[in-house]
Amino acid sequence: MPRTVDHGERRAALVEALLRVVERQGLAAVTMRAVAAEAGMSLRLVQYYFDTKAALLNAALEHLERRSHDRWNARLASLPARPTARDHVEQFLAEALPTDGESRIFHLVWTSYAVLAMTDSELAHRPFLAGPERLERRLADTLERARDTGELVRHLDPALEAALLVNLGHGLGTSVLVGRLGAEEALAVLSHHLDQVLPRHDLPCPQVM
Repeated sequence: MPRTVDHGERRAALVEALLRVVERQGLAAVTMRAVAAEAGMSLRLVQYYFDTKAALLNAALEHLERRSHDRWNARLASLPARPTARDHVEQFLAEALPTDGESRIFHLVWTSYAVLAMTDSELAHRPFLAGPERLERRLADTLERARDTGELVRHLDPALEAALLVNLGHGLGTSVLVGRLGAEEALAVLSHHLDQVLPRHDLPCPQVM
């Protein structure tokens, strides 16, 4: 009997091939033909699963986002005690920094995609901004609960703080990616900011002026 084709497996193989091309040559070098060659598939087969390069790139971003969330959850599961709101946020920010191959490729792809989208109308119309928006909502929910439990400094707005944290993480991530800051330096900046937002019980609560 002919082997049943696993379409999900093929789509995943194409996404992984794209990520390997990006890691070696950068996102600007990605073409449907290059991905086909990397995956060992025909160009026609790539176009069967992804009608455009933009569709393939968006699939790669969604794939990376899912993996990043899985890694975030794994970080939380490895903590010895029940995670606090500070733990949730710290582990998100640690995952957001490009400190290993997995997180580095995510940051590289997203940043490169954003730059290309400024001049490529097809990329700009794709929902690549949905990922950061989902992160902001998840962090805002965490900070809402932190406000209810007294963990969040009481005068702060959870939604605004969530937006600030996502953008702070992106900015510091870019600095680490290009070598302006080391990972430990970036984590120190993030920790300093969190002391003003979600102070630990052994630290004095920031005073409202």
